[in-house]
Amino acid sequence: MKFLQVARLDDSDEYVYSVAARTDELAVTGSFVFSFAEEDPAGLTGKGAQAFRNGFLGLDSFGWATVVRVVEISDAQYAEAIERLARHFVEQYGAPSIDAALPVARQEVEYASGLCEHPAGTLLTVERQAENGEIHESFKRVQPRQNQVADWQGNSGEVRIWDMFPEADSKH
Repeated sequence: MKFLQVARLDDSDEYVYSVAARTDELAVTGSFVFSFAEEDPAGLTGKGAQAFRNGFLGLDSFGWATVVRVVEISDAQYAEAIERLARHFVEQYGAPSIDAALPVARQEVEYASGLCEHPAGTLLTVERQAENGEIHESFKRVQPRQNQVADWQGNSGEVRIWDMFPEADSKH
């Protein structure tokens, strides 16, 4: 089965988000964070605004990442992602019990898995906005140069941004 995993273009997530997700942790879109918040996401500024607009939520650190990649995971890892998110709902969002949180966590994890229709190794980004009290998301596939695919699909989980796009003539 396929799922989302945090990838890093560089170390900028460490500076962009209040808490950055770690490379290689599984991730969900994280929109629920802003749905449960008392503050209107359209009014967020700084690191909170960046997390809202462009962040995926890591399921180990519950930090944010700008880029995720599609990976193959086991059924056990999938079940663990649901359990971890359900525990997070209890601990951070006041869900009354794990049993009450499991259906919501399962829905979030299924949604993230549904984004993985691309081949393993595909990089994705999110653009999120709030409009009339609703959150809208769009996802974009990032296309690396073909000769760089093997390099960034390795075990390091780090993707160098300069390897992703062909050089363009710079004319001012």
